[in-house]
Amino acid sequence: MTPPVLRTAAGMRALALGWRRAGETVGVVPTMGALHEGHASLVRAAKAGCRRVVVTVFVNPAQFDSAEDLDRYPRTEAADLRLLAPLAVDAVFAPPPAEVYPEGFATSVRVGGLAERLEGRHRPGHFDGVATVVTKLFGITAAEKAYFGEKDWQQLQVVRRLEADLNLGVEIVGCPTEREADGLARSSRNVRLSPEARRVAAALPRVMAAVAAAIRAGMAVQAALA
Repeated sequence: MTPPVLRTAAGMRALALGWRRAGETVGVVPTMGALHEGHASLVRAAKAGCRRVVVTVFVNPAQFDSAEDLDRYPRTEAADLRLLAPLAVDAVFAPPPAEVYPEGFATSVRVGGLAERLEGRHRPGHFDGVATVVTKLFGITAAEKAYFGEKDWQQLQVVRRLEADLNLGVEIVGCPTEREADGLARSSRNVRLSPEARRVAAALPRVMAAVAAAIRAGMAVQAALA
């Protein structure tokens, strides 16, 4: 059955607080839509750990580097709802941007340290956008548990740091990476890969696994990476 779709923060929060008052554990799976089996695995994990599960579908403009990248991000709400239908999700929160960032919005959440390295170094402000929207979604959904894929490892660690530093009272649950048949991690952006780019990307996990095995066998890190 297609889950109910809520568009307003007030409506979503009222529903979630009603569940909480009834003693039901609320879990949230934050997504930007364009759902795939990786997201479905997060939902199944949430269903196993919570009485009520909310999936958020929101393409967050605050975490994009350019307007072009934001415009090109796939938006497939009808297909997303079809994927969620058999998973018994209790609600989908799919607000318009103005509901999350209304006129006059002036607050940003910044996580230092890890968020400034690796991807954060090359995408200034990206993790500020992630931290801000995640903080809002935790509050709107009144979640007690939140489920994130280990595929986005740095993001997962940033969210854990955010939750710990701000005492948000949300258990952050990391879930194993789901992969395609060729080994490529499932991602909403995979549809934008050229055949050659996909071939190269699919080779990365095999190379990384070989390097890790060599290091575990006693090879020096620099030699394994050579």
